Amino acid sequence: MQIIDSIRPDYRSYLSKEEVAAIEHEASIMETREAAGIEALKVVQKHRGWISDDSLYAIAQLLDMPVAELEGVATFYNLIYRQKVGRYVIHICNSISCHLTGYQQVLQAIKDHLGIEYGQTTADGLFTLLSNACLGGCDKAPVMMIGELHYEHLTPAKAVQILKKLAAGASTDNYLPPISPEISPEITPKDKQGFRDELDDDDVAGEISEMELSDE
Repeated sequence: MQIIDSIRPDYRSYLSKEEVAAIEHEASIMETREAAGIEALKVVQKHRGWISDDSLYAIAQLLDMPVAELEGVATFYNLIYRQKVGRYVIHICNSISCHLTGYQQVLQAIKDHLGIEYGQTTADGLFTLLSNACLGGCDKAPVMMIGELHYEHLTPAKAVQILKKLAAGASTDNYLPPISPEISPEITPKDKQGFRDELDDDDVAGEISEMELSDE
């Protein structure tokens, strides 16, 4: 067993019995330690909303896994949150398809309505706004995901209406979606806050040029 910083709580006193049982079950069926780590992070995030440093240490201790290795897993996937997030996490797709179908206007409407920028959470703790490089809905762009639900063919008005309904009490399952080909994880570096930077216009233009989608 690796030595965990003595100031960190023992996983037996930190994690609930349900969390421990779920993590041990996932570890028993996963083929690799990294895969077990991903599932363990998802289990704890489902119960706590995000992965704190204490949660990270407790999971690493339970799995007999180096903390640095688990941290690498946690920061690799953009559906694992290493800082506190709101009840509803808005992932708005900023792929090329979404850029070409009005994503910028939808994003601005969301920012104006909520009064926040990327990586921020509303004062009431309801919404956190994040970018996502791909949500697997290029034929239905612009797209955003909240909880497990995809919202497609967005317009500025439609996006704001969705947020108003959620704020008024409409529900969406906030369980962490499985990392799968349908919901692509980030594979690019994230910024210092732990979230991926938004593509700027030059980045998008470069991608379009490389894919021979420009008018030239």
